[in-house]
Amino acid sequence: MRVGVIGASGYAGAEVLRLCASHPDLDVVVASGESNAGRLVAEHVPALAGAYPSMVFEPTTNALGTELDVVFLALPHGQSQRFVPDLVTRGVMVVDLGADFRLKDASHYVTWYGEAHHAPELLASSVYGLVERHRDELAGARLIAVPGCYPTASSLALGPFVDRGLVASRGIVVNALSGASGAGRATSDRLHFSRLAGNAEAYSLVTHRHTPEIEQEIHAELIFTPHLVPVSRGMLVSAYAPITTSGFSSEDAIEVLLETYANDPFVVVSDQPPTLKDPVGSNLCFVSARVDPRTGWLLAMSSIDNLVKGAAGQAIQAWNVATGRDETLGLPLTGLTP
Repeated sequence: MRVGVIGASGYAGAEVLRLCASHPDLDVVVASGESNAGRLVAEHVPALAGAYPSMVFEPTTNALGTELDVVFLALPHGQSQRFVPDLVTRGVMVVDLGADFRLKDASHYVTWYGEAHHAPELLASSVYGLVERHRDELAGARLIAVPGCYPTASSLALGPFVDRGLVASRGIVVNALSGASGAGRATSDRLHFSRLAGNAEAYSLVTHRHTPEIEQEIHAELIFTPHLVPVSRGMLVSAYAPITTSGFSSEDAIEVLLETYANDPFVVVSDQPPTLKDPVGSNLCFVSARVDPRTGWLLAMSSIDNLVKGAAGQAIQAWNVATGRDETLGLPLTGLTP
């Protein structure tokens, strides 16, 4: 397959390049990076020198003019909308790592992203690329909206319990920790080493754009608070929900997770709480749960690598399923330790 990676100079786009290099069916023929056009990929991301020794970043318009079978878009919000309609018309398969085609209600883009959607007619045909929850819908999909990292970790932790009516669909609280790479490659005051190191910071209080995405996916109302922590990669979610079923125990909660993910190769169910570092480098999601009988609340936990299962790995996993391939093809099932 002839692959184009648009926005390849950012963290998520570079991760797509890294994973494609190990995939037997994804041949990257062009990569764009607008601010790095004309620069060697290997110079900008030395870790990719072995796989892309002579590839040069192209301007986006040049890259999209190439004959391609599939395009992975790793662009900031709002930019994919400019290119997807033409790509779809041309018959090019699109895997969008951005938020542009995740939400089904076009009005939510005005509310949460501050601008109207420019291709609302495509929202209904896009398929949400969380394989563990949309595997059947992804078969044959031509426009895949790759979930955000926070919605991925939150939905995989909470979804099984909300789906079964075991917890209330209101009053849910999600707290999440993310490594600095989740903020992207661009620098800012809060990403400076002297501010970030030894620090932790909550941000986008009650306004984070992933809130409606999580609510749409698990069909529940919640309050979501993300936190930036001083690590490069990793994400750890702790979610809390009131239980609706009497006698529901921690053992029952683990059994629900085991049943839900029995056939999902990238979800690891553990009785032990996951750590932020467990999945780093892999496409795995670790999940666990506890029930507090004193308060009648469920604690659901998960951890992912925000750039792999939370972005590039998930994109390739969804593409594998959409094209009838083994979903694990070309993706790491093991993380890095120590």
